[in-house]
Amino acid sequence: MTELEDLITKLLEQKPELSKEEIIEQIQLKKEKIGAGYLTDQGALFLIASDYGITLSEPSQVEIGLKDLYAGAKEISLETRVLNLSPTKQFSRKDGSPFYLRTMTVYDENSTASVKLWDEKANLPGLSDLRPGDLVKIIKAYVKSDLDGSPTINIGSGSNIEAADSESKIPTIENITKNVSELKEGQKDLVISGVIDGIISGMKFTNSRGQPGTALRMKLKGKDGIGVKVVIWGKDESSIPNMISQSANVRLLGVKVKSGNNGLEIHGNDATIIEIEGGKEAEPIIARVLSISTTENGNNMIIGMDKKNNLYNISDFSNSTSICGEGDVIECMPSKIYGNSITLDENSFVRKVDDDDSIPQLSQARTKIKDVKVDSSYCIEAIILKIPERREVQTKTGESILLAEMFVEDDTGQIWVKGWRNQARLIDKCELGEIISITGLNAKSGLEGRVELFLTSFSKITKKN
Repeated sequence: MTELEDLITKLLEQKPELSKEEIIEQIQLKKEKIGAGYLTDQGALFLIASDYGITLSEPSQVEIGLKDLYAGAKEISLETRVLNLSPTKQFSRKDGSPFYLRTMTVYDENSTASVKLWDEKANLPGLSDLRPGDLVKIIKAYVKSDLDGSPTINIGSGSNIEAADSESKIPTIENITKNVSELKEGQKDLVISGVIDGIISGMKFTNSRGQPGTALRMKLKGKDGIGVKVVIWGKDESSIPNMISQSANVRLLGVKVKSGNNGLEIHGNDATIIEIEGGKEAEPIIARVLSISTTENGNNMIIGMDKKNNLYNISDFSNSTSICGEGDVIECMPSKIYGNSITLDENSFVRKVDDDDSIPQLSQARTKIKDVKVDSSYCIEAIILKIPERREVQTKTGESILLAEMFVEDDTGQIWVKGWRNQARLIDKCELGEIISITGLNAKSGLEGRVELFLTSFSKITKKN
């Protein structure tokens, strides 16, 4: 008799109204509910017994695998590899006394699991030196059920975790890394790779509890050439290099896949490890100023182009570009470069340089409408074919936001140009039949799969005489 059959027999002894077939069916249902790859039949049986208020004898083995975990297990020991590790956080108990918690994600050849390190265990010597893929030994831990029903390893005062240097069959980080193009909805605890597709931006917000939060947003492109939206909650720009080239290779450790408004999205948290090719020191950029727009705060937002026809969005927070005008060639030492997004602050410098005929003028930087493709930035010149319209659009959260749009064409094709919120006001000033030049447009897939152009905070519309 196998150990599973032995445990089923013990459960039937305490619940004689059940049949063996019913228990086996419940095992499959429990595994489906938790998710494929996270429970063995034996682990599911322990959860089922717990639902009936019955405690089964623990497995006889001293060391188990992650798939064998079940809520209620005590003094378990296992060998596993580190996926990622969160910072230590301090919380308060109901009586006001503090406690500390650190979360680690681990994996073996079959599954992944969350590990919670409590109080003094959250700051064990050497813990912060652990790196993704390091082999560790977890000793005398206990298992509880997490909010989603999955078993979570807990390391308290009687438990320990230590580095292991033995040979292991558990795959390395490189061997479990998936390309962005391979993702499926519902996957979690993933290591994914891709290349930067567009800009990286930081975000600040207030959560539902009224607490401030941060996030990093980017887009990664896989081997299939399709971009996927990425949001890493709890991270800011200090987590990434100051210099990131366009199409830089990226690896994210400890993320999950969700379905968003425009397809699959990748979400991470403060434990997610971000590895991006780049450096801490930015390099000088020489570019021609194609357009300058000014924010309500007086900051210059510049569209620039270099001799390789790369378009740049330059955000000037230091007023250092006040020396230049449209058409000038400038050399700048940014404080940060994220793909085609450049930040100038008090640590940056800007100077005008002699004109360079190898750097395109605005007229040479424009793209014909027929050549516009999704997920790229453009400058165009076109005539307005329809009277620009504006309307209020209500979001899922009930917020009403302004949308303006106009239909334009050049001698190669026609396209919609749209602007949300403040950008909608740029379209308000346009009229039917006018010939306009627009810089800083992003191309996206709109209704019925057609390509549409969207104004950004860097966009500028100039009317031609």
